[in-house]
Amino acid sequence: MEKIDVNNLKERVPCGAVLQKLGFKMDLRESTRRAVKLRRGEDIIIVIHDGKGWFDPLSEAKGDVLSLIQHLDGVPFRDALYRAAELLGFVPTESPWTRPTVERGPPEPLTERWCKRRKLWPGSATWRYLRGGRFLAEPVIRAAIRQDCLREGPYGSMWAAHVDDAGIVTGWEERGPDWRGFATGGTKVLFRLGSRDGLRLCVTEAAIDAMSLASFEGMRDGSLYLSTGGGWSPATESALRLLAARPGSQLFAATDANAPGEAFASRLRAIAEAADCDWIRLRPPADDWNDALKVKVKMERERRGRAPAAYPSTASRVKLRPAGAGP
Repeated sequence: MEKIDVNNLKERVPCGAVLQKLGFKMDLRESTRRAVKLRRGEDIIIVIHDGKGWFDPLSEAKGDVLSLIQHLDGVPFRDALYRAAELLGFVPTESPWTRPTVERGPPEPLTERWCKRRKLWPGSATWRYLRGGRFLAEPVIRAAIRQDCLREGPYGSMWAAHVDDAGIVTGWEERGPDWRGFATGGTKVLFRLGSRDGLRLCVTEAAIDAMSLASFEGMRDGSLYLSTGGGWSPATESALRLLAARPGSQLFAATDANAPGEAFASRLRAIAEAADCDWIRLRPPADDWNDALKVKVKMERERRGRAPAAYPSTASRVKLRPAGAGP
């Protein structure tokens, strides 16, 4: 097949068509306009670049539509060409984001964009979202503000900073009542909240979950609450290895209680074993730590017969599984 035909296939066959034919379904809750997450059992693929690119958040695999076919079907390049050709003209199920993306100029530098956003304050739109919509404890929100982890995003959304080992902002998780995404042009490293020298490393998949676990436990002393932002970039892995290598570190896999969460936990266990540090699987009693926190607070409200004036500041006891017990 001539090179021009290969390029034609890459241009005309969207990755979503391949995935839909193979039984993948869109995870609307975890998707954004720029990054659509599709699942098939334990398999996850993120489609990017308007359907022309993809990556596997649980591995280093990524590429175009032809490499996607090779990745999923285990076939050589020539067979991938023919399978892609069979999908010419196939239109995957329409995305919920039907409005065209507005073309804008290049974004401002990350540090400038971050510094221009206001910090949270009691009663602000983002404060109300985190307290009323996400049930986060006020002391946790205030701690995040003091550590400059949070900023006010547009329309009452939250920006939660990812920083490198030097504390430089590399991007931010964007979460709101009707929006989720990551900073345009940013890089996922780690969201960090708590004691920077803490040896109890609690790794979650989202900044909301990291702050929810901190609320659940009452910001336990010596703990560093971390989020990978749902990704697993080389920068994220490098940062986690550096933290786990500190003498006395304990790596808590506080990822979601589902198949992808278990896959993330296995990766964390491999890092702990390589660093010779303790590994503990810390499963949320619901699908994720924010869901668990909501259940906990609602139960407390029902017990008291009214909405509490403040969230409890004492740590919640969570039964841990030792590393030797397996994931």
